[in-house]
Amino acid sequence: MKRVVLLTLVALLAVSSVAAAQESRSYVLQAAGKWTGAHTQAVLAAGGTLTFSHDNTGLGIVTSANPDFAAQAARFGKFSAVTPDMMVQWQQPTPTVSLEEAGVPANPDDTFYPYIQWAPQAVHAPEAWVAGCTGSGVRVAVLDGGIHSTHIDLVDRIDLAASTSFVPGFAFNQDTGMFWHGTHVAGIVAASYNHIGTVGIAPEATIIGVKVLHDGSGSFGAVIQGILYAATPISEGGAGAQVINMSLGAVFNKNLKGAGPLVAALNKSVNYADRFGVLVVSAAGNDALDLDHTANLIAVPAQSGSGIAVSATGPMGFALGATNFSRIASYTNFGTSAVNVAAPGGDFALPGEDLCTLARVPSGSVTVPCWVFDMVLSTSRGSGASISSYTWAAGTSMAAPAVAAVAAMIIQANPGISLGALKTRIAQSADDEGKVGRDPFYGSGFVNAYKACTAR
Repeated sequence: MKRVVLLTLVALLAVSSVAAAQESRSYVLQAAGKWTGAHTQAVLAAGGTLTFSHDNTGLGIVTSANPDFAAQAARFGKFSAVTPDMMVQWQQPTPTVSLEEAGVPANPDDTFYPYIQWAPQAVHAPEAWVAGCTGSGVRVAVLDGGIHSTHIDLVDRIDLAASTSFVPGFAFNQDTGMFWHGTHVAGIVAASYNHIGTVGIAPEATIIGVKVLHDGSGSFGAVIQGILYAATPISEGGAGAQVINMSLGAVFNKNLKGAGPLVAALNKSVNYADRFGVLVVSAAGNDALDLDHTANLIAVPAQSGSGIAVSATGPMGFALGATNFSRIASYTNFGTSAVNVAAPGGDFALPGEDLCTLARVPSGSVTVPCWVFDMVLSTSRGSGASISSYTWAAGTSMAAPAVAAVAAMIIQANPGISLGALKTRIAQSADDEGKVGRDPFYGSGFVNAYKACTAR
């Protein structure tokens, strides 16, 4: 089995105008204040079609075939920025190993928990479940690619009515390939404890699928719309999420033409979530970058607005008996100024291709190369009509949803908790690893579900 490791790609050049292959261009507009009817009229006067606008943030998404649209819109209306949108590869390829489980029988425990799934134990989720912390009733929006909504571990966890897509031509439960990154992320948050397959860290939380990517790529406009929709209360036409997970990211040069205004618009959308006490959790990124010393580089959404960023850990040799779950992963971005906490993201750094075998519940075993067991096992699309497929993968994409799940546990245990108190609880309950106090790799520490939901 060939191991292809592509996590260290920096997305500096993975940017292109949405207009590159089409005549009509897409723009992200920022009004000087709130978005009003006058701004809409300015868009129309400049030959644009308004596809999305948000009154409170002053953000709008517009398409236009007018080559002079930006200049004319800026002249007709009070906009602080009119910027061509950019298509970005937000999710780089990662090593994955799939496991098809067609027709898995019901068992006294989930098929792969506890012998193969190490991540829930690493964050002390089982102890939290015993204490009644399962994320029940808490709404977690997964901004990602498609989610396989009929997967046996997810079918009871997804709010179908609130789930939506901001990728034209695709529903929230559509994507390409057999992995489906969004499906893997959703399972880490809340795969049901149904005696089949895997179990999520907050197995009774509600998932809202918000498709903003397709095959790992998407526009700034789609991500911005997804955040604003997820954070807006149901009574105002939004999804009513209490936590937003973004297992996506790219690194930009701040001086790249057009990037600055788009990054600013993304910041504004993340900060909007603050108004409703919605926690935005983002992956720190997989480029092994020191985000404290990147000069003109910025990682988004990890360094966007008031959200929190998560670095990744993973054992080295779990199948051989290792329990070093808080070991910093080989690929993770780091930096005291960026990382808030660390969580299980898995790794693939164990040398060699020797095979290892681990037991499953209630009987049988799984045999794969030993390094595979160091990654995170979760739900995936699979092939054909399979509704019980699973894949190992590694990345800060897998670490962020662990923290989103812990946040859901805290909210369940503390109804009405403020956003500031929620952030403080996550940080103060984390296990201090690395240097005493905050440090570049762990931030405030390695997240601990049991301490987070039971602390008073």
